[in-house]
Amino acid sequence: MASVRCLDMSAAAGVSAECFTAHRRSLFGLAYRMLGSAAEAEDVVQEAYLRARSVEETPGSPGAYLATIVTRLCLDVLKSARARREAYVGPWLPEPVATGDLLDGEVAAAGYQGEQGAAESPAARMDRVESISMAFLVVLESLSPLERAALILRDVFDWEFGAMAAALGRSPAACRQLVHRAREHVAARQPRFRATEAERRRLFGAFLDAAARGDAGALAAMLAEGACATPDSGGKASSARRVLSGRDRITRYFIGLVRKGIGAVTRIASVNGGPALLVHEGTRVVTALGLDVSPAGIDAIWIMRNPDKLARLGAALPLLPPDARA
Repeated sequence: MASVRCLDMSAAAGVSAECFTAHRRSLFGLAYRMLGSAAEAEDVVQEAYLRARSVEETPGSPGAYLATIVTRLCLDVLKSARARREAYVGPWLPEPVATGDLLDGEVAAAGYQGEQGAAESPAARMDRVESISMAFLVVLESLSPLERAALILRDVFDWEFGAMAAALGRSPAACRQLVHRAREHVAARQPRFRATEAERRRLFGAFLDAAARGDAGALAAMLAEGACATPDSGGKASSARRVLSGRDRITRYFIGLVRKGIGAVTRIASVNGGPALLVHEGTRVVTALGLDVSPAGIDAIWIMRNPDKLARLGAALPLLPPDARA
């Protein structure tokens, strides 16, 4: 992706509003991957702008400068996040976000590496999509803050180790070790091979169809061995309070949901790099459901019911036609 060059034509120091706006989307993508929360990511990005605007000298590379500030602010947030999540009611999931908000490589282009003007390859785009999947974000939660930052900066945004060292306050050798440990941890907890986008869409459609028909056999056949379903309500909506494991338990849960009725108005949207089922009540999204898929089948199902985590997602999508909201 081509680099974004920000030229502040005024004599004022610091990062201009125009320059910040040019980088804002990619900075949000960096912060969201670091924190798993769109609300916290927005706060961090805004704080980064306030700090960058007040510096006495205009940075030579504004994009890299802003990304470094965002990274350091995210590390501060992560220090307190663990205690808050330990007090969370039920399983915790990252906040789901519309895919279009996040598939952006400007942090890498404006930072330290990558060919200027080069189009993103299909493989690189797949890696970027994978880096916002629920499965990947959940694994990131188990890393230390520094490991998480190092992995994202290196493997998602392609930063050089020297630049990472400056951002993280560690030596290049220490950053290499952080990335190595993080990669080993992620590899141990994620499938070795990934399903194609076409396979993801096919299984998603087949899963919804089987659930609607109440076909327990078909549902079970799509689930990989060791599959799990994670509901997140934060105690603010009706939902299971534990992770559901095993084909039989997951199948019975979804058959029960269908029998109860999951909502009158549904639609499909692209969320965190894959298709998701959204259930509406009026103009509000009250449930978002997505799948993580490997060649072995459906590995994980995530069910977001926490209204605080669904508000931004609903606002980011086009309004439903009035006749569909009734």
